[in-house]
Amino acid sequence: MVALPPQTVKSFKPLPKSSMKVLILGSAGGIGKKLSEDLSKASSDIYLGYHTNPVDSIYKSKKIDATSFEDVETFIQSGKEELGEVDAIVNLPGNLILKPAHLSTEDEFYNTIDINLKSAFGVVRAAGKLLDNCSIVLMSTAAASIGLSNHELISSAKAGVEGLAKSAAKTYARKNIRVNTVSPGLIDTPLSKKITENPIVLKASIKMLAAEKIGEPKQISNMIRFLIDPGNDWITGQNFIVDGGLSSTK
Repeated sequence: MVALPPQTVKSFKPLPKSSMKVLILGSAGGIGKKLSEDLSKASSDIYLGYHTNPVDSIYKSKKIDATSFEDVETFIQSGKEELGEVDAIVNLPGNLILKPAHLSTEDEFYNTIDINLKSAFGVVRAAGKLLDNCSIVLMSTAAASIGLSNHELISSAKAGVEGLAKSAAKTYARKNIRVNTVSPGLIDTPLSKKITENPIVLKASIKMLAAEKIGEPKQISNMIRFLIDPGNDWITGQNFIVDGGLSSTK
């Protein structure tokens, strides 16, 4: 038997901190706050857009209406001027109205479409006009991939977001703009209080999950940061489901 020479084990060195320039719309929500915190800790420069609840004053921010094409375009242009360049845009506005289609009003339908789909379209539209070499992450939902009772409103809007991302990824590849979506399951944020604060509904929801627990904002932040990382520049036009096994083991 031939003896192998001893191998030298190199000590692990953490990756260098990122200094990305990132715009976040819908930054005042549970996921937005966590993402802002994580990016800031990683030495990224962030520029935040909020609608009603002001964000922490330590961050550069601007009040916007994410359902307005003009406001979104102005925000992205302002972010570009403020940060010098834009490496990534994350669109997080959302709402959650749980009721069957026949009980939903026309106002609720258009409001859901505006907040979820129109805001995402506005980001893609403005980025296509103003930017090159960036990553866009849009938010969908695991409910768009499977059938869940009383999710007709949000599933309709978010399915549109997924279709938008796939088409835009192809259209803007020539500008080196990547577009992906993240589809969370039930996450413990203020938006999901109607579920998490109802013990009966929460128990039933957890029972549907292979992970046997609801998700936390940090898990969605981790996925978003993975997608905007320049090292993952071969990923575009994809939807990443982060739902504790809901859609794959239901």
